[in-house]
Amino acid sequence: MIKRLKPLLTYYFSISCTALLFTGCGKSINANKDQLVFRYNEYANINTLDPAFSRTLQDNSVCNQLFNSLVQFDDNLNILPSIAKDWTISEDGLTYQFSLRNDVYFHKHELFGMDSTRTVVADDFTYSFNRLRDEKLAPPGSWVLNKVDDFKAINDTLFEIKLTQPFPAFIGLLTMKYCSVVPKEIVEHYGTEFRSHPIGTGPFKFKRWEENIKLVFRRNENYFERDSLGNQLPYLEAVSLTFLPDKQSEFLQFAQGNIDFLRSLDASYKDELLTADGQLRDKYAKTINMIRGPYLNTEYLGFYLDSETPEIQSVLLRKAINYGFDRKKMMVYLRNGIGNPANGGFIPIGLPGYNQSIGFTYQPKKAKQLVKQFIKETGIQNPEITLVTTSNYLSFCEFIQRELEKTGLKINVDVMPEATLRSARSNGKVDMFRSSWVADYLDAENYLSIFYSKNFAPGGSNYFHFNDQLFDSLYNTAFSVTDIEKRKLLYTQMDSLAMENAIMVPLFYDEVVRFTQKDVKGLGINPIDLLDLRYVKKKKKLEN
Repeated sequence: MIKRLKPLLTYYFSISCTALLFTGCGKSINANKDQLVFRYNEYANINTLDPAFSRTLQDNSVCNQLFNSLVQFDDNLNILPSIAKDWTISEDGLTYQFSLRNDVYFHKHELFGMDSTRTVVADDFTYSFNRLRDEKLAPPGSWVLNKVDDFKAINDTLFEIKLTQPFPAFIGLLTMKYCSVVPKEIVEHYGTEFRSHPIGTGPFKFKRWEENIKLVFRRNENYFERDSLGNQLPYLEAVSLTFLPDKQSEFLQFAQGNIDFLRSLDASYKDELLTADGQLRDKYAKTINMIRGPYLNTEYLGFYLDSETPEIQSVLLRKAINYGFDRKKMMVYLRNGIGNPANGGFIPIGLPGYNQSIGFTYQPKKAKQLVKQFIKETGIQNPEITLVTTSNYLSFCEFIQRELEKTGLKINVDVMPEATLRSARSNGKVDMFRSSWVADYLDAENYLSIFYSKNFAPGGSNYFHFNDQLFDSLYNTAFSVTDIEKRKLLYTQMDSLAMENAIMVPLFYDEVVRFTQKDVKGLGINPIDLLDLRYVKKKKKLEN
């Protein structure tokens, strides 16, 4: 009991402190100011406020409030200008030139001198990109520059990047928080402590961070972006985060109206909040908004094709598993209808190349026939496979286990910690494993790269050790195709090859689900679940 009370007391204390940033005391004043503060909880915590090290969804969402890159994407994943007002790409696809705005300022800091700020120039991107390549610093985002040959500032407002080979998806890579611009004088002053003393150009500026307790941002009064009516963004005055680690406590705070936003659906409260078909229950429909949309995340079961186990080597059994369970039923019972059954390929809904006709549907009779054919051809009377998963997905694997027993195939389910399974998967120590693939950047090549033979794990992400000459040829060809429609056809063809070989079992394409209080307006949704608070408003609450 004491352990539970402490974070809750900390929560209320942090909300009170946030309110005091704007007001002295007085009930009516606090009521009027409440609409200026956006409050939410991040149960998974955050690791850093340095964009070069921002590798998790949680880190990206907070860094997105503090930093900008050359380009950005909208809720439909269209690439839009940000600090770069426009750009050109050479005919050979190797040279990118970005024209920068001249009205973008870093957040105020005493190290900038008399004016306490300065304009962003092209040399700032040169510094920021060199920092990504710094081997001593070893930031996890260095890989985004793998295909970059050189970059330089032509002048204060013109930045040039040259690639080693054409890569149509490159412009999408530049939307990642790794590619944010940072000021040299501030980074070098703080060194590794820049992680907790961030200075960027974003819509909000850093105010206070007590790790594991609270994080506060204030509005950036010099922010360069405006809405369609010419009003300066953002609308909010502040953002306040708490870090309650228990999802049930987080839900309780949301249900009581103490936080404005809940970013996901957890098994601990999904039946309390939603009906079996994914609708808000009546008791919450009047006080809560729910928005949902495609999430660029494919949940799947994978096979290690270099396994010496006959059952894993058999395409018959791999196809039997794909045919042998009802994905739609699984989503209704285990996810309250949140998510889309993966009856297409590996590329998820929302990316060019997705095709719902290339995957497997539920055909139990066909699954039984394939298992019988395997027994007849190999003489193995009781085929069985061990499936390794984490505790979070045990219910899914047990559902599949029960369904496949009806086909004559025995599935043993083992549970490992996430880190242990990740290592075993990379080193070929598990024959069949549950995993997921969330988009790193906005192109289907990101998904297909894990089937490319030169990306064999542990050096790459081809955990399956799939090796197919036709696939590799199509994959390499796609780099030189700039026409998105032609590239889309190549992507679908590659995805079809992977499905024909049944090297994995797509389970479902995830969905982004967000819940807000009714007074929150303007919080959109996007397929990578990145939090964007620029356009958020809160209605005034009536005084008591």
